[in-house]
Amino acid sequence: MNALEKARQLMQKAIESLYDGKCTVYEYQSIKDPITKITKKEPVPVLMDQPCRLSITNVTSAETGTAASISQAAKLFISANLSIKPGSKISVTQNGITTEYQRSGQPAQYSNHQEISLELFKGWA
Repeated sequence: MNALEKARQLMQKAIESLYDGKCTVYEYQSIKDPITKITKKEPVPVLMDQPCRLSITNVTSAETGTAASISQAAKLFISANLSIKPGSKISVTQNGITTEYQRSGQPAQYSNHQEISLELFKGWA
């Protein structure tokens, strides 16, 4: 192992030491009911209990003549070695609280981690 690869591994371990959550990733897949023979899309777990870190940021927007609105932006930090498709449903447990997110964004890939924008799950349509 060369010095550059060793430094990369040390940096990845340092980043992953900050992960204080776990997540399960679900992808919508076609599932055929064996009795009715009807095929429908259902969330299927593809990654379970993966170490991660969830970052929540409050975003305030003020418009002239109206009240300011506040929304939250959620970003998931997770290992670069995992493949998470955009549109996945992700359940994150951090600080003893489990929250579900829908329509995950396109991962921003870095050498030591990836960042995924998340939208709060608002229920089944």
